[in-house]
Amino acid sequence: MPARRRVSKNDLRAAERYDAAPFVPASRSLATLRAASRGCRGCPLFIPATQTVFGEGPKTATIVLVGEEPGDVEDRKDAVFVGPAGRVLDEALEKAGLGRPAVYLTNAVKHFKFEERGKRRLHKKPGAREIEACRPWLGAELDAIRPTVVVCLGATAANSIGRFADLGRAGVVRTIHPSAALRAPERKQRHSLRARLVRDLRRAKRLAEAGG
Repeated sequence: MPARRRVSKNDLRAAERYDAAPFVPASRSLATLRAASRGCRGCPLFIPATQTVFGEGPKTATIVLVGEEPGDVEDRKDAVFVGPAGRVLDEALEKAGLGRPAVYLTNAVKHFKFEERGKRRLHKKPGAREIEACRPWLGAELDAIRPTVVVCLGATAANSIGRFADLGRAGVVRTIHPSAALRAPERKQRHSLRARLVRDLRRAKRLAEAGG
């Protein structure tokens, strides 16, 4: 189990405001944003999480995929979509004719929210305050990349993206989160959800090629 970090009173006061904006630099360099995100104290989720898990991908990406939050594997490895849901997404991206290196992957919330069950850390859905607190980071990523298409992977991503008043000319595609295809109880349903994800990613690819 990752060791819990020591938290100062100033850190706690900042976290209780539920606002990451003071930690987001004016720069729109992804490297600068990533480095700054390490020190984010914008909500209490930073306390139990191992680290901030920032987005990954080229600044030239025309498609940005937004998920919910890092999972246990992502939190430990400091990388987005590298756990079981990430494998589902990689397969769908390949079938849709989109390689992972060509897209930008990120999450609405940058810290892993979980509850401990013995030695296991079980995913917990982020709350509205946590999603809102983290929106300045997602906004900075979108400002830096200026994508043609934003793909919302699941309801949390869709709700977060829906709060942005201006996405420029970017089109928005809403689809399932890849983890839904893992949780479905029946094999037929899992197959159907994977097929839907591929269809929606193909739609995003067509929109990007058409300029949104």
